Amino acid sequence: MDTISSKGTIANFCNQAITAYNQSGAEACAAVLLNHVLNKKVRFPLLEHGARLLTAAIPEAGMLTVTDHVTAAHTIGGNLIAGIVLQEQLPIAPRTCFDKAEAYIIDGDEWYVCDIIGERVFGHALLTLPHLTLPVLRSLATHPNPWMVRVIGVAGHYAIKKGLTKAKVEELFQLLLSLAAAPGFHTKKGIGWAAKTTAKFHPEIIARHQQQIADPELVQQWFRTKIDIGLSRTYKYAHRHTS
Repeated sequence: MDTISSKGTIANFCNQAITAYNQSGAEACAAVLLNHVLNKKVRFPLLEHGARLLTAAIPEAGMLTVTDHVTAAHTIGGNLIAGIVLQEQLPIAPRTCFDKAEAYIIDGDEWYVCDIIGERVFGHALLTLPHLTLPVLRSLATHPNPWMVRVIGVAGHYAIKKGLTKAKVEELFQLLLSLAAAPGFHTKKGIGWAAKTTAKFHPEIIARHQQQIADPELVQQWFRTKIDIGLSRTYKYAHRHTS
């Protein structure tokens, strides 16, 4: 498999895709991306750079049609491009971006699709628009599709490690606690991921909720195990950043 390893190369192909869009529309643009970018090995930062070049040159509605075509091909890179496109459009049309991300994740039906798009859309939104995103995440807690419940944890992990405020982490952790007895391997992995990250960065929040965490009727052992792992890493993290 060929490799793209420079910004210049990725920019060249994206410019070809932009030209194809201007001449023939979204489907032609997607075809260029699929034929010249997404069938090659490309590091994620280069794909993200390319996605931002595309969003800067193609109108919002047209770019969403491009991502519809790209994600339908079920490539890993296509999910990343879609995630960045939606991330760029979040300040303009957050509800549309959430709905599109949900559709792509459910259609992709794989953990990596959930994580790639979930971090870049729901995670970035939680970090930058928490007042808007937390109610959305709460609504996902009862979603019939397990990938969308996993997204809560994926988003939480991303936002916490990127610096989500302590007050918002507290709100998020209460949501995580409500899912501490959730079934399903992939759901547990996502929720547990965010719980572990909460414990690593904000052990004081864990201490405040210790009584609930210890209740076996509310919290299953898998959740407590993730908390314990996160707490075990708190000292290492603090020591590394103070030494």
